[in-house]
Amino acid sequence: MKLAELAEKRIHFIGLGGAGMSGIARIMLAKGINISGSDAKDSSVLSGLKTLGAQVFIGHAASNIGDADILVVSSAIDQSNPEIIAANAKALVILTRAQALALLMSESKSVAVAGTHGKTTTTSMLTVALQQAGLDPSFAIGGMINRGGTNAHWGSGEIFIAEADESDGSFLAYKPFGAIVTNIELDHVDNFPDIESVNKIFVDFVNSIQPGGFLVAGIDSPGVAHLLSQIERRDIEIITYGESADYSISHVSLQPTESHARITKLGKVLGEISLTIPGNHNVENATAALATAIKLGAPVADLLVGLNKFSGAKRRFENRGTVSGVTVIDDYGHHPTEVRVTLETAKRFAGSGRVIAIFQPHRYSRTAMFVEQFAEVLELADHTYLLEIYAASEAAMPGVSSILIANAMKSESVTFEPSMIDVVAFAVSEAKAGDLIITLGAGDVNLLVPLILQTLEEKIAN
Repeated sequence: MKLAELAEKRIHFIGLGGAGMSGIARIMLAKGINISGSDAKDSSVLSGLKTLGAQVFIGHAASNIGDADILVVSSAIDQSNPEIIAANAKALVILTRAQALALLMSESKSVAVAGTHGKTTTTSMLTVALQQAGLDPSFAIGGMINRGGTNAHWGSGEIFIAEADESDGSFLAYKPFGAIVTNIELDHVDNFPDIESVNKIFVDFVNSIQPGGFLVAGIDSPGVAHLLSQIERRDIEIITYGESADYSISHVSLQPTESHARITKLGKVLGEISLTIPGNHNVENATAALATAIKLGAPVADLLVGLNKFSGAKRRFENRGTVSGVTVIDDYGHHPTEVRVTLETAKRFAGSGRVIAIFQPHRYSRTAMFVEQFAEVLELADHTYLLEIYAASEAAMPGVSSILIANAMKSESVTFEPSMIDVVAFAVSEAKAGDLIITLGAGDVNLLVPLILQTLEEKIAN
C-alpha cells in the first residue's frame, strides 16, 4: 500500500485515545484522510481529535466500523473485540499501530528513536531542535511536548521523527533512514524473558535501517556497547555519544532545575548544551538529539538554542505545582533504572527538603522480575508509599504484589497503601515546606496529582 492511497480510504482506529494511536490519527487528519475511532472511555485527547474532524465512538461495538476500509488496532486490544471480529468478517485490511506509522513514514527521511529509557524525551528534544532550525519535521511521539502541547504533527519538511517502542518488536516495521538507540536493558519481560532476547531485537532493528543511513548510539550503555559489537553492516554510518565518543560529553553541571555540559565532536568543541530541565540523563538525551540533527544537516547554533528552549515532556519529571512550599512532581518512570535516575534528580531538586515518593508498579511481570532492584532504588526517597500494581493488560500473577517490594526494602521508610485516597492523605500530612512529593509510574498514579494539590491547599486553609 502507498501513502497516497490512504486519501481515498476511511480508516477506523480501535483504541483511538492511546498516545501512539491518537498521534497517527492526528497526522492522518492533517493529510485530509477520513478518520473514525473508538475507545473504552472519553478523554481530552478524543475531544481534540473530534475538533479536528474525527468521528469518535465511546465503547466498542461492531457497528462502529461502518463503511471503513482499513482498521488500525492498538496492541492493547484483544482479538475478541467486536470491531475486530466484524472487520475480519468483512475481510478488511487490519494494520497494527506500527504498520500504520511505518506507512506515514515511508516517503520521508525518517528517524526512529529507540532504547529502553529516554525515547519520549529524546524524540521531543530532536523535534524541538529541528523546529528551531526551521526544518518543520513531521513527528509522532508517545507523549506530549510541553512547548507545543501536542504529540504529533505533519510537517512541511522532508524529515519524519518517530518514537520507536521495542516492547513488542513492532518497531521493526519502520525501516528508518536513521535511528537512535539511547540505551538497552532488560524490560518488557512479558515479551522478552532475558537480556539476550532484548539484544537480538535491537540487532534486528539496526539491520532494518535503510542502506546508506545512520545509527546514533549511546556508547555509555553496556547494552548499546554490546549491540555495536554485534553489528556486521558496513553500509550505515555509526555515530556514538557519551563520555568518550564521537560526540563527547564533559564539564557537566547539574543544578536543581537545569543542566549544562560541553559537547565535543571528534576533538572539536561544538558548544555548550544548556537545558532548563534537570538530570544527567537529559544531558545524554540532548546529545543524542544534537548528533542526529547535525547529521540531518541542521546548524549547530540553532540546535543549541532549540535544546535550551525545550521545557520537557508530559509526565517526564513534570512540575505540577507548588503549594505552601511543597512541590509536586509527576513522572512516568516504571523501570528500576528510570526510578533511580528520577529520584536522584528529585533529591537534587529538593535540596535540604525531603522526597516523598508515591510509586505504582506497572505490570505484574515487571514487578516480579525486579523486586530487589525496585526495593534498592526506592530507598533513595525519604519515604516511599507503595500503591498496588497497575496491571495494564496482564492477568494477576499469584503471590505478586507491591508488598514484595515493601518487604525487600531495608529501611522502615516505606508504607504499603493500596488506597489511592488514603495515600494522598498520608503523603500530604507528612509533607512540610521545602519537601517534594513525586508520583511515579506508568499507570494511573498521575491522576492523584490534582487531589494532592487540592489537599495541600486544604491543609493551609485549616
